[in-house]
Amino acid sequence: MTCSILVGGAWGDEGKGKCITYLCDTDKPEIIARAGVGPNAGHSVEFNGEKYGLRLTPSGFVHTGAKLMIGAGVLVNPNVLFKEFEDLKKYDVKERMCVDPRCAIINEEHMSRDKNSEYLAKKIGSTGSGCGPANSDRVMRTIDLARDVPELEDYICDVSLAVNEAIDDGEDVFIEGSQGFALSLYYGSYPFVTSKDTTASTFAADVGVGPTKIDEVINVFKSYISRVGEGPFPTEMTQEEAESKGLEEYGVVTGRRRRIGYFDMELAKESCRINGATQIALTCVDKLFDCARVQDYSELSAETKAFIEDIQTETGVPVTIISTGPDLKDTIDLRKELL
Repeated sequence: MTCSILVGGAWGDEGKGKCITYLCDTDKPEIIARAGVGPNAGHSVEFNGEKYGLRLTPSGFVHTGAKLMIGAGVLVNPNVLFKEFEDLKKYDVKERMCVDPRCAIINEEHMSRDKNSEYLAKKIGSTGSGCGPANSDRVMRTIDLARDVPELEDYICDVSLAVNEAIDDGEDVFIEGSQGFALSLYYGSYPFVTSKDTTASTFAADVGVGPTKIDEVINVFKSYISRVGEGPFPTEMTQEEAESKGLEEYGVVTGRRRRIGYFDMELAKESCRINGATQIALTCVDKLFDCARVQDYSELSAETKAFIEDIQTETGVPVTIISTGPDLKDTIDLRKELL
Protein backbone atom coordinates (compact mmCIF):
# COMPACT_ATOMS: atom_id res chain seq x y z
CA MET A 1 0.00 0.00 0.00
CA THR A 2 1.26 3.47 -0.90
CA CYS A 3 -0.51 6.82 -0.71
CA SER A 4 1.40 9.37 -2.78
CA ILE A 5 0.86 13.09 -3.36
CA LEU A 6 2.24 14.94 -6.36
CA VAL A 7 2.94 18.67 -5.94
CA GLY A 8 4.04 21.41 -8.31
CA GLY A 9 7.34 22.83 -7.08
CA ALA A 10 7.15 26.39 -8.38
CA TRP A 11 4.50 28.55 -10.17
CA GLY A 12 2.77 25.70 -11.96
CA ASP A 13 3.45 24.45 -15.51
CA GLU A 14 6.16 22.13 -14.18
CA GLY A 15 5.12 19.16 -16.30
CA LYS A 16 2.90 17.56 -13.66
CA GLY A 17 0.59 16.09 -16.31
CA LYS A 18 3.38 14.06 -17.91
CA CYS A 19 4.67 12.86 -14.51
CA ILE A 20 1.20 11.89 -13.29
CA THR A 21 0.45 10.04 -16.52
CA TYR A 22 3.74 8.13 -16.32
CA LEU A 23 3.40 7.24 -12.62
CA CYS A 24 -0.23 6.14 -12.88
CA ASP A 25 0.35 4.16 -16.08
CA THR A 26 3.39 2.47 -14.49
CA ASP A 27 2.24 1.95 -10.89
CA LYS A 28 -1.47 1.42 -11.61
CA PRO A 29 -3.05 2.76 -8.39
CA GLU A 30 -6.61 1.72 -7.55
CA ILE A 31 -7.71 5.34 -6.92
CA ILE A 32 -6.52 8.58 -8.53
CA ALA A 33 -7.88 11.63 -6.69
CA ARG A 34 -7.74 15.25 -7.82
CA ALA A 35 -6.84 17.86 -5.19
CA GLY A 36 -6.08 21.58 -5.58
CA VAL A 37 -8.02 24.72 -6.35
CA GLY A 38 -10.26 23.90 -9.31
CA PRO A 39 -10.57 24.43 -13.10
CA ASN A 40 -8.16 27.38 -13.12
CA ALA A 41 -5.32 24.86 -13.37
CA GLY A 42 -4.59 23.14 -16.68
CA HIS A 43 -2.68 19.86 -16.96
CA SER A 44 -1.30 18.81 -20.33
CA VAL A 45 -1.35 15.08 -21.07
CA GLU A 46 0.19 13.42 -24.13
CA PHE A 47 -0.67 9.73 -24.48
CA ASN A 48 -0.51 7.38 -27.48
CA GLY A 49 0.14 10.28 -29.84
CA GLU A 50 -2.82 12.37 -28.64
CA LYS A 51 -2.78 15.53 -26.51
CA TYR A 52 -5.32 16.51 -23.88
CA GLY A 53 -5.70 19.69 -21.83
CA LEU A 54 -7.42 18.87 -18.53
CA ARG A 55 -8.85 21.19 -15.90
CA LEU A 56 -10.73 18.88 -13.52
CA THR A 57 -10.27 15.26 -14.58
CA PRO A 58 -7.26 13.60 -12.92
CA SER A 59 -4.37 13.36 -15.39
CA GLY A 60 -3.96 9.70 -14.47
CA PHE A 61 -7.17 8.88 -16.39
CA VAL A 62 -5.05 6.91 -18.89
CA HIS A 63 -4.87 4.11 -16.33
CA THR A 64 -8.37 2.80 -17.07
CA GLY A 65 -8.36 0.40 -14.13
CA ALA A 66 -8.49 3.23 -11.59
CA LYS A 67 -11.44 4.98 -9.99
CA LEU A 68 -11.22 8.75 -10.57
CA MET A 69 -12.19 11.10 -7.75
CA ILE A 70 -12.47 14.83 -7.09
CA GLY A 71 -11.90 15.72 -3.44
CA ALA A 72 -14.08 17.96 -1.28
CA GLY A 73 -11.55 20.81 -1.35
CA VAL A 74 -11.71 21.19 -5.15
CA LEU A 75 -14.01 23.73 -6.83
CA VAL A 76 -16.10 22.14 -9.59
CA ASN A 77 -17.54 23.77 -12.70
CA PRO A 78 -20.02 21.15 -13.99
CA ASN A 79 -19.76 22.46 -17.56
CA VAL A 80 -15.98 21.90 -17.57
CA LEU A 81 -16.41 18.44 -16.08
CA PHE A 82 -19.09 17.37 -18.58
CA LYS A 83 -17.00 18.60 -21.51
CA GLU A 84 -14.10 16.48 -20.30
CA PHE A 85 -16.44 13.49 -20.01
CA GLU A 86 -17.15 13.94 -23.72
CA ASP A 87 -13.55 14.63 -24.73
CA LEU A 88 -12.32 11.54 -22.84
CA LYS A 89 -15.19 9.23 -23.77
CA LYS A 90 -12.95 6.44 -25.04
CA TYR A 91 -11.31 6.21 -21.61
CA ASP A 92 -14.65 5.74 -19.79
CA VAL A 93 -13.91 8.73 -17.57
CA LYS A 94 -17.61 9.46 -17.02
CA GLU A 95 -18.24 5.93 -15.77
CA ARG A 96 -15.26 6.02 -13.38
CA MET A 97 -15.70 9.52 -11.90
CA CYS A 98 -16.70 10.27 -8.31
CA VAL A 99 -17.30 13.82 -7.04
CA ASP A 100 -17.40 14.51 -3.32
CA PRO A 101 -20.77 16.00 -2.27
CA ARG A 102 -18.90 18.72 -0.35
CA CYS A 103 -17.20 20.19 -3.46
CA ALA A 104 -18.19 23.82 -3.98
CA ILE A 105 -19.72 24.73 -7.35
CA ILE A 106 -18.52 27.50 -9.67
CA ASN A 107 -21.32 29.30 -11.51
CA GLU A 108 -21.52 31.98 -14.20
CA GLU A 109 -21.63 34.77 -11.64
CA HIS A 110 -18.31 33.64 -10.16
CA MET A 111 -16.67 33.70 -13.59
CA SER A 112 -18.16 37.10 -14.37
CA ARG A 113 -16.90 38.56 -11.10
CA ASP A 114 -13.47 37.10 -11.80
CA LYS A 115 -13.18 38.41 -15.37
CA ASN A 116 -14.67 41.82 -14.62
CA SER A 117 -12.55 42.53 -11.56
CA GLU A 118 -9.91 45.07 -12.55
CA TYR A 119 -7.78 43.95 -9.60
CA LEU A 120 -7.97 40.21 -10.23
CA ALA A 121 -7.85 40.30 -14.02
CA LYS A 122 -5.26 43.04 -14.54
CA LYS A 123 -3.06 43.26 -11.43
CA ILE A 124 -3.10 39.67 -10.18
CA GLY A 125 -3.47 38.01 -13.59
CA SER A 126 -6.34 35.66 -12.70
CA THR A 127 -7.32 33.00 -15.27
CA GLY A 128 -10.95 34.16 -15.10
CA SER A 129 -12.17 30.67 -14.14
CA GLY A 130 -14.20 31.96 -11.19
CA CYS A 131 -12.14 30.23 -8.52
CA GLY A 132 -11.31 33.27 -6.39
CA PRO A 133 -14.90 34.53 -6.13
CA ALA A 134 -16.14 30.96 -5.56
CA ASN A 135 -13.68 30.39 -2.72
CA SER A 136 -14.72 33.77 -1.30
CA ASP A 137 -18.36 32.64 -1.29
CA ARG A 138 -17.35 29.36 0.29
CA VAL A 139 -15.67 31.24 3.13
CA MET A 140 -18.87 33.30 3.53
CA ARG A 141 -20.88 30.03 3.56
CA THR A 142 -23.17 31.11 0.71
CA ILE A 143 -22.04 28.79 -2.12
CA ASP A 144 -23.85 25.75 -3.52
CA LEU A 145 -22.24 22.37 -3.05
CA ALA A 146 -22.10 19.41 -5.42
CA ARG A 147 -24.82 17.66 -3.40
CA ASP A 148 -27.17 20.53 -4.42
CA VAL A 149 -26.70 20.00 -8.18
CA PRO A 150 -29.10 17.42 -9.73
CA GLU A 151 -26.89 16.99 -12.81
CA LEU A 152 -24.10 15.65 -10.58
CA GLU A 153 -26.28 13.18 -8.68
CA ASP A 154 -24.97 10.11 -10.52
CA TYR A 155 -21.34 10.99 -9.68
CA ILE A 156 -21.62 11.80 -5.99
CA CYS A 157 -19.70 9.70 -3.45
CA ASP A 158 -17.84 10.28 -0.20
CA VAL A 159 -14.29 10.60 -1.53
CA SER A 160 -12.65 10.72 1.89
CA LEU A 161 -14.37 7.51 2.95
CA ALA A 162 -13.50 5.73 -0.32
CA VAL A 163 -9.85 6.82 -0.23
CA ASN A 164 -9.33 5.88 3.42
CA GLU A 165 -11.01 2.51 2.97
CA ALA A 166 -8.76 1.83 -0.01
CA ILE A 167 -5.64 2.70 2.00
CA ASP A 168 -6.80 0.54 4.92
CA ASP A 169 -7.40 -2.34 2.48
CA GLY A 170 -3.81 -2.11 1.24
CA GLU A 171 -4.61 -0.48 -2.09
CA ASP A 172 -2.52 2.23 -3.79
CA VAL A 173 -3.88 5.79 -3.90
CA PHE A 174 -2.43 8.64 -5.95
CA ILE A 175 -3.37 12.25 -5.12
CA GLU A 176 -2.85 14.85 -7.85
CA GLY A 177 -2.17 18.39 -6.71
CA SER A 178 -2.66 21.28 -9.12
CA GLN A 179 -0.83 24.55 -9.79
CA GLY A 180 2.36 25.08 -7.81
CA PHE A 181 3.85 25.71 -4.39
CA ALA A 182 4.83 29.31 -5.18
CA LEU A 183 1.17 30.12 -5.95
CA SER A 184 0.09 29.12 -2.42
CA LEU A 185 -2.14 31.68 -0.72
CA TYR A 186 0.04 31.26 2.39
CA TYR A 187 3.55 30.52 1.12
CA GLY A 188 3.57 31.99 -2.38
CA SER A 189 4.45 35.45 -3.67
CA TYR A 190 1.38 37.15 -2.16
CA PRO A 191 -0.73 38.85 -3.47
CA PHE A 192 0.20 37.28 -6.85
CA VAL A 193 -1.08 33.87 -5.79
CA THR A 194 -4.10 31.62 -6.18
CA SER A 195 -7.11 31.58 -3.84
CA LYS A 196 -6.03 28.79 -1.44
CA ASP A 197 -3.00 26.89 -0.19
CA THR A 198 -1.30 24.60 -2.73
CA THR A 199 1.02 22.51 -0.58
CA ALA A 200 1.01 18.76 0.03
CA SER A 201 -0.65 19.17 3.44
CA THR A 202 -3.65 20.91 1.91
CA PHE A 203 -3.84 18.44 -0.98
CA ALA A 204 -4.17 15.64 1.59
CA ALA A 205 -6.93 17.60 3.34
CA ASP A 206 -8.63 18.24 -0.02
CA VAL A 207 -9.35 14.53 -0.39
CA GLY A 208 -9.84 13.89 3.31
CA VAL A 209 -6.66 11.96 4.12
CA GLY A 210 -4.79 12.46 7.39
CA PRO A 211 -1.03 13.20 7.32
CA THR A 212 -0.10 9.87 8.93
CA LYS A 213 -1.42 8.03 5.88
CA ILE A 214 0.81 9.79 3.33
CA ASP A 215 3.84 7.73 2.25
CA GLU A 216 5.40 9.75 -0.58
CA VAL A 217 5.38 13.43 -1.59
CA ILE A 218 6.68 13.91 -5.12
CA ASN A 219 7.73 17.50 -5.87
CA VAL A 220 7.82 18.30 -9.59
CA PHE A 221 10.30 20.85 -10.93
CA LYS A 222 10.98 21.91 -14.48
CA SER A 223 14.66 22.26 -15.39
CA TYR A 224 13.95 25.93 -15.88
CA ILE A 225 11.01 27.89 -14.43
CA SER A 226 7.98 29.49 -16.02
CA ARG A 227 5.21 31.67 -14.72
CA VAL A 228 1.88 32.91 -16.13
CA GLY A 229 0.63 36.30 -14.96
CA GLU A 230 2.07 38.98 -12.76
CA GLY A 231 4.28 38.78 -9.68
CA PRO A 232 7.94 38.61 -8.67
CA PHE A 233 10.22 36.25 -10.59
CA PRO A 234 13.83 36.47 -9.31
CA THR A 235 15.42 34.28 -12.02
CA GLU A 236 13.40 35.60 -14.98
CA MET A 237 15.17 35.97 -18.33
CA THR A 238 14.15 38.23 -21.20
CA GLN A 239 11.76 36.93 -23.85
CA GLU A 240 14.55 37.30 -26.40
CA GLU A 241 16.86 35.10 -24.34
CA ALA A 242 14.10 32.54 -23.79
CA GLU A 243 13.42 32.42 -27.54
CA SER A 244 17.10 31.95 -28.29
CA LYS A 245 17.05 28.90 -26.01
CA GLY A 246 13.85 27.56 -27.58
CA LEU A 247 11.89 28.06 -24.36
CA GLU A 248 8.66 29.62 -25.62
CA GLU A 249 5.54 28.37 -23.79
CA TYR A 250 1.85 29.20 -23.45
CA GLY A 251 -0.61 28.49 -20.62
CA VAL A 252 -3.05 25.56 -20.97
CA VAL A 253 -6.09 27.44 -19.59
CA THR A 254 -5.43 31.02 -20.65
CA GLY A 255 -3.25 30.64 -23.74
CA ARG A 256 -1.10 33.45 -22.35
CA ARG A 257 2.61 33.41 -22.98
CA ARG A 258 4.57 32.15 -20.00
CA ARG A 259 7.44 34.12 -18.52
CA ILE A 260 10.64 32.06 -18.46
CA GLY A 261 13.48 31.95 -15.95
CA TYR A 262 16.47 29.93 -14.79
CA PHE A 263 16.12 27.15 -12.20
CA ASP A 264 15.72 28.73 -8.76
CA MET A 265 17.55 26.64 -6.16
CA GLU A 266 16.41 28.74 -3.19
CA LEU A 267 12.78 28.30 -4.23
CA ALA A 268 13.37 24.57 -4.74
CA LYS A 269 14.79 24.19 -1.21
CA GLU A 270 11.88 26.06 0.36
CA SER A 271 9.36 24.09 -1.71
CA CYS A 272 10.85 20.74 -0.68
CA ARG A 273 10.99 21.79 2.97
CA ILE A 274 7.40 23.04 3.29
CA ASN A 275 5.92 20.22 1.20
CA GLY A 276 7.93 17.58 3.04
CA ALA A 277 9.13 16.19 -0.28
CA THR A 278 10.42 12.62 -0.33
CA GLN A 279 11.13 12.58 -4.09
CA ILE A 280 11.77 15.05 -6.92
CA ALA A 281 10.55 14.60 -10.47
CA LEU A 282 12.58 16.75 -12.88
CA THR A 283 11.02 17.57 -16.25
CA CYS A 284 12.07 19.16 -19.54
CA VAL A 285 15.72 18.21 -18.99
CA ASP A 286 15.95 17.77 -22.77
CA LYS A 287 15.13 21.48 -23.26
CA LEU A 288 18.35 22.49 -21.48
CA PHE A 289 20.65 19.59 -22.32
CA ASP A 290 21.24 17.32 -25.30
CA CYS A 291 19.42 14.30 -23.93
CA ALA A 292 16.14 14.07 -25.87
CA ARG A 293 14.44 10.67 -25.43
CA VAL A 294 17.25 9.26 -23.28
CA GLN A 295 15.90 6.47 -21.04
CA ASP A 296 19.05 5.44 -19.16
CA TYR A 297 20.78 7.61 -16.55
CA SER A 298 24.21 6.35 -17.64
CA GLU A 299 23.65 7.92 -21.07
CA LEU A 300 23.25 11.44 -19.69
CA SER A 301 26.16 13.83 -20.16
CA ALA A 302 28.41 14.78 -17.25
CA GLU A 303 26.94 18.31 -17.37
CA THR A 304 23.37 16.97 -17.09
CA LYS A 305 24.29 14.67 -14.21
CA ALA A 306 26.03 17.53 -12.40
CA PHE A 307 22.86 19.65 -12.69
CA ILE A 308 20.73 16.84 -11.27
CA GLU A 309 23.18 16.02 -8.49
CA ASP A 310 23.38 19.69 -7.50
CA ILE A 311 19.60 19.75 -7.02
CA GLN A 312 19.75 16.58 -4.91
CA THR A 313 22.57 17.95 -2.76
CA GLU A 314 21.00 21.36 -2.19
CA THR A 315 17.49 20.11 -1.43
CA GLY A 316 18.45 16.87 0.31
CA VAL A 317 15.79 15.07 -1.75
CA PRO A 318 16.52 12.36 -4.36
CA VAL A 319 15.67 13.03 -8.01
CA THR A 320 13.85 9.81 -8.83
CA ILE A 321 12.06 10.71 -12.09
CA ILE A 322 13.79 12.47 -15.00
CA SER A 323 11.73 13.41 -18.05
CA THR A 324 13.61 13.71 -21.34
CA GLY A 325 10.68 14.22 -23.72
CA PRO A 326 6.89 14.39 -24.00
CA ASP A 327 6.24 10.68 -24.50
CA LEU A 328 5.82 8.37 -21.50
CA LYS A 329 8.77 6.24 -22.54
CA ASP A 330 10.99 9.34 -22.49
CA THR A 331 11.47 8.86 -18.76
CA ILE A 332 14.33 7.76 -16.52
CA ASP A 333 12.88 6.11 -13.43
CA LEU A 334 15.41 5.75 -10.58
CA ARG A 335 13.00 4.88 -7.78
CA LYS A 336 14.23 1.31 -7.36
CA GLU A 337 17.84 2.53 -7.14
CA LEU A 338 17.28 5.52 -4.85
CA LEU A 339 14.38 4.64 -2.53
